[in-house]
Amino acid sequence: MSRNLTTALVDDLRARIVDGRISPGERLPSESTLIAEHGVSRTVVREAVARLQAEGLVHTRRGSGSFVLTPPATPGGTSRPVRTLQDRRRLLAFRTGVESEAAALAATAREEHQLARMEDALARSEREVDNPAASLENDFDFHRTVAEASGNPYYVDALTGLGPAMITMPPRRLDGAPGSGGERAARVAAEHRSVLDAIRARDPLAASAAMRAHLANSRWRLEAEAGGGTPTAVPGNG
Repeated sequence: MSRNLTTALVDDLRARIVDGRISPGERLPSESTLIAEHGVSRTVVREAVARLQAEGLVHTRRGSGSFVLTPPATPGGTSRPVRTLQDRRRLLAFRTGVESEAAALAATAREEHQLARMEDALARSEREVDNPAASLENDFDFHRTVAEASGNPYYVDALTGLGPAMITMPPRRLDGAPGSGGERAARVAAEHRSVLDAIRARDPLAASAAMRAHLANSRWRLEAEAGGGTPTAVPGNG
């Protein structure tokens, strides 16, 4: 019986996360609230949260509660969930191939309004570094705009299908006071800037290399934050 109650609670919370009723970076309802809402025991609530943690949907911080890590999927987007570390590794490998080529094409096909939108995404990232939900959206907007600048709608479709869930939310972003994500965000911003500068210069080889370096460093950050070792970061990109 307890297992069925746990499954029902997991299904409810997962649905609330995926459809955006609980946004990335927001706290899950408290244990007492979930107990009252669902008529379950504290043990059921804790088992449900542990399962959501195992799926990579939430991060629990002692004394503060559990916070959503994974953004809601884009409506009509990919049906394949991105929950585990292995899923993230495979997704980054896929993105490296797709986005490196999209950046190269963007360097030859970009328009001024698209450069302006990339600049705007970078500026918003700097202003909203301590807002996890906004950081995800700004990061995704930058990458999607690069795809749009390629002039090939299939690249746009690929990224739109993945949605903001393609951007990894590191648990440590939720572990400290405002400013705790600043160092990581600065590195990501420098990498994005390298991509934008190469696209602006109409240099497809440099744009492709900058995007590939950025996503290689994203893989390095993923492994470091997951405690999976210390792969070598790509030099020259933060």
